[in-house]
Formats: sequence, structure tokens, C-alpha cells
Amino acid sequence: MAAIQATGYVFHEPNVPFTKQSFVLDAPGPEEAVVQVAGCGLCHTDIGFFTGSVRTARTPLILGHEISGTVIAAGANVKSLTGRKVIVPAVLPCGECELCRRGRGNVCQNQRMPGNHINGGFASHILVPGASLCVLPDDLAGHDLSELAVVADAVTTPYQSFRRSGLARGELAVVIGVGGLGGYMVQFARSVGAEVIAVDVDEKKLATAAALGAVSTVNATGLDERAVKKAVRAAVREHGLSSVGWKVFEMSGTAAGQQTAFALLSFAGTVGIIGFTMDRVTIRLSNVMAFDADLFGNWGCRPDLYPEVVDQVLSGVIHVRDNIERHPLDSINEMFARAMDHDLDKRAVLVP
Repeated sequence: MAAIQATGYVFHEPNVPFTKQSFVLDAPGPEEAVVQVAGCGLCHTDIGFFTGSVRTARTPLILGHEISGTVIAAGANVKSLTGRKVIVPAVLPCGECELCRRGRGNVCQNQRMPGNHINGGFASHILVPGASLCVLPDDLAGHDLSELAVVADAVTTPYQSFRRSGLARGELAVVIGVGGLGGYMVQFARSVGAEVIAVDVDEKKLATAAALGAVSTVNATGLDERAVKKAVRAAVREHGLSSVGWKVFEMSGTAAGQQTAFALLSFAGTVGIIGFTMDRVTIRLSNVMAFDADLFGNWGCRPDLYPEVVDQVLSGVIHVRDNIERHPLDSINEMFARAMDHDLDKRAVLVP
């Protein structure tokens, strides 16, 4: 195979605009595939990398870890991928270590994350390990391939958390932060008949959560965790919801959100920490013992769960199109600036 001429937007150091550069991708190795990028979502984590609040594994680097595209070349051992439409998982495990063998490949210590350990999707092409790619059906049920980029993190990460929580019909899910990830958590909760209370500081996002089926919303602007808890309890009484066993999903990636999530821990309850922040919070950990409660964290999603999510998206159970907007990749610097100014109502997918 001839070398592939590619372009991408390179991150050099925090808060410095991306620069467009040309590069060459050599023929893929036996286990590798070259994906022509159809779209790449702009994630909160990308903002963290860009501002320096979260460090990348190396620089210079092409960011972007929510990627969909078409395999245009594949190594000898993954040749069957050639020509297939795929989603590139945000976490690419090695498949061989102890954690992978235990079914916890999402925290594989040898993982490669596009846009962190290897060049990511804010480019025309990306070279990735082929084994973990999620192969899509030929019929995308009316979806453009670029729209499915968000499955790689925004949709699958909440799904793994949802699965891990054991959330069931009639139970209460409190979703803190109903933006990029939290909106999909609302959808997964409603898909099994759970009731949802959405908490956020953005009234537009709360309105969207209500449209997705949240029975009640709480605007936490100016409220401390005690005031939010009071508002949630009032909503529980108003709608006749369970007063125990709440499943609380912290999706905002803020210290205030984490503090609030822990304050909402109840008898036989569960708190899942899905959003990420470098900030520290102070909590009374003994509450977990006193309430006989569960506390878990979530990093990405195992690649083997991706097909389940794709099935739900393509069948219309989970809606992505209404929650994204596509923009040219060449507008990347403008889109990052708008994201940091909270000027994007929907998740941006950058299209080469």
C-alpha cells in the first residue's frame, strides 16, 4: 500500500491555537488499520487537554477521541476491516493484560487513547489498532457516519455506568450535569423505565433533559449541595418517587457536582462518578458505610459493549442527531473558543 497523505490539527502546548499540518501515514502493521475520519466529537476532556488542566501523554499531538470513519487500509491480521465503516473506541485496550482478561479492559494499563497516547481524530486519517474497532452495519438507519462519532465516548461512557449501576424500572436516577454525557444517561435511564431528576446550572440543558423524559429538573445555579438536596427531595415527594435507593450519576466533571452527588447519597443508594475534574472535594466517607451504599467510578467504556449501544442508536431508542451539530474541521479553533465560552448548545462534531 502506498503511503497516505494526511492532514491534521496539532496541539503543541496549552492555550495555543491548533496548527494545520500535513503528514504521511505509512502502511499499517499487521494489527493496525488506517481510518479515514468521517467526524470527531469535541469533548470536555479535549478542553481540559487544551487548557492544560489535564495533561496529555505526549506533545505535539493531534487531539480528538470521539471518532467515526471508514477503514481504507488494514494489516494482514485485520484485513477483513478494509472498507468497513467503524467507530474507534475512546479506550483501546491491549487485550492481553490481567485487567483485560478480567473484563476490565477500559482501565487497561497498556491502553492507547486516541488524542492522548496516539494521534486522534481532529485529522483526515488516523492509524489505530484494529482489534477493538466497532464495525458498523452497512445500513446506518438514516444516520450520517459522522453523526455516530459521539458514540465513542458521549454515549458509551454513560452506557457502561448505567449498566454497572443496575438501574431498573421504577428506580430513581438523579443525573447531575445533563450536557454532553448526561443527556444520554437520561435516555438510558428512561429506556428501562427508571424515573429521572436532572440537575444542572444551564436552563437550556435542563429543558432538553425534560424533553428526553426527566420527570423533574433542578437548576443548581447559586445553590449549595444542601439546597440541591432539598430541591431533589421536594421533587421526590411531588412525584411520589422512592425516598431510598437513589442512583446518582455525577456527569458534570465539577467539584460542586461531585460534592452534590455525595450529599444525595441515600440508604441503599449508589453514586457513580463519571465526570472528571482535577479539583478536590471533602466528603464524609463513612456515609457509604452508614447508608450501606455503593460508590463507583467509571473510565470510558469497554469496546465489547459498543455494539449494544450502536443497536440502540440505530433502532431509535437512543437519539444522537438532535444533540449534535456538525462543523468543518477547519473551524476547530473557533469551536474550541466557543466551547470554552459555553457558547455551544449541542456537542460539536468536526468533519474533515
